[in-house]
Amino acid sequence: MRNQIFGRALSGTAAVALVLVMGTAAKAAPGDDLDQLIEESWQYALSQSPVFASQLDVAGYEGKVSDPSLEAQTSQADKAKEFLQRLEAIDETALTPEQKVNYGILRRTLNETIQRDSFGQRVINFTNRSGWHQNFASMAINSPFRNAADYKSYVDRLAQYPQINDTNIAIADQAIAGGYTLPCDAMQGYEVSITGLIADDPKATRFYEPFTRPKPATMDQAEFDALAARTETIISDVLYPELREHADWYITSYAPACAVEPGVSAQPGGDAYYAFRIAEMTTTDLTADEIHNIGLSEVARIRAEMEEVAAEAGYESREAFIEHLRTDPKYYAKTPEELMEKVARVTKIIDGKMPTLFYRLPRLPYGIREIPAETAEGTTTAYYNPGSPDIGISGTYYVNTSKLDQRPFWEIPALSVHEAVPGHHHQIALQQELDMPDFRKYGAFFTAFVEGWGLYSERLGIEMGLYDTPAKNMGRLSYEMWRACRLVVDTGIHSKGWSKQQAVDFMLDNTALTAANIDAEVNRYISWPGQALAYKIGELKIRELRGKAEETLGDDFDLRAFHDTVLEQGAVPLDVLEAHVAAWIEAQRADDEG
Repeated sequence: MRNQIFGRALSGTAAVALVLVMGTAAKAAPGDDLDQLIEESWQYALSQSPVFASQLDVAGYEGKVSDPSLEAQTSQADKAKEFLQRLEAIDETALTPEQKVNYGILRRTLNETIQRDSFGQRVINFTNRSGWHQNFASMAINSPFRNAADYKSYVDRLAQYPQINDTNIAIADQAIAGGYTLPCDAMQGYEVSITGLIADDPKATRFYEPFTRPKPATMDQAEFDALAARTETIISDVLYPELREHADWYITSYAPACAVEPGVSAQPGGDAYYAFRIAEMTTTDLTADEIHNIGLSEVARIRAEMEEVAAEAGYESREAFIEHLRTDPKYYAKTPEELMEKVARVTKIIDGKMPTLFYRLPRLPYGIREIPAETAEGTTTAYYNPGSPDIGISGTYYVNTSKLDQRPFWEIPALSVHEAVPGHHHQIALQQELDMPDFRKYGAFFTAFVEGWGLYSERLGIEMGLYDTPAKNMGRLSYEMWRACRLVVDTGIHSKGWSKQQAVDFMLDNTALTAANIDAEVNRYISWPGQALAYKIGELKIRELRGKAEETLGDDFDLRAFHDTVLEQGAVPLDVLEAHVAAWIEAQRADDEG
């Protein structure tokens, strides 16, 4: 899954960091000081991200958009410095265990906010698969549309796109001037993600989509029609010219200046920035070399398991079985609808098995959609977008229906448990229901936890009985190998001077992924340093903690209780998770002995 969770709501690279900034001091007990600080910081975050505030049904931000400027980023970092000083004046030893977790998460995120603003890479404001134009287009599916005020707020926001576009292009021009452009290897065809938002008929665009839905019963037809007409005009007279300007700028200014070297280490201050990204994405103090070696070890282990599955399938080698899986037409859909039907059937089978693994299930459902056509060919196989119980939006599992000869059926079980349930949808929808401060419920995103849980969920497919053929089991192993390869490839590119072709060759040799998927994935790693490291590092920690619980508790180990325990704090850094699970193990052991 791509790292879009909350990122579609909180636009820009400082999305999550905005959740934790500023407030004014209160004279009270340490716990009261912290609680007030958390509430004030959350209100500040909403003021900086008004679209996100609307998605949470918070009044007062209708029609407003966030400020993407570097000045705004610096202002937020300055607030974080003030806020950190105030936080560190609180006596941490006097806090409750839960407050200590809040304190630690707040301190970590503030420090990351401050550090992030210190790097020249802060001017990198898009990746090969996302940008401000796509974030803006996503408002159509992530915003409330319950009444006339909601529709008017949406249309008022659309009209402000020129300032969003101008500001972001100006920042990207600074990236060009400073030597912080994204590598050419990763950016082929990026302009299509811009021009693909333009249609001959404005009513056929993603921007107009809210007006294709049934009109809210409380809304006057004349007002609905008037807003629809205004939207059509904005699309034609405001958005289209801006999108064309954006595409022209990209083709004539940015693309010719794109970087030759794929690794961020080739940029000014790139080594230090990559070290920061490793710490941010993994929530550990592991070095690039350590992660690289962990990856090589995991690749060797998984490769041996793949050999066993190939032999079970009657093939003389892993490579022969993978070649069969990549080329036999029976494993591939002939139409997008056929692929979506296959996905839908698998997800319903998985839904029926969820009570065997969890006591607590979320109330919010999820649906499936095709990835938008203008981004599909350059993006990954699937991703998840969170819903909002506050405004009545389900979670969404997005499936890539482009290049159908590269989307095999045998990947669907592993893909679905990761993106939907028990993976991202289950974890995030539960987090939205937890009794905790809003900054953690809606804004805390620790990639190592979220993506580590997603990868761990793929392994749960074994206990669900989903991998009931050698092909499906090879699909699971290929996906695990994919994440192990990321540890090698990401560090190889950004720390060891690997070329894109070296990375592609390594993944072709070790995974069963198709060539198109591998190319898209390597482009992702190139343009998004460090993010891909989180998956395997997080999964290994969760598996380690489960192993400790099973060994300590023996026959008294309760898998459903363990899973609920892992998820009951929401997304947290891995050291916080480890301490929480350790306390649960001790409590369970004491109960058993008592």
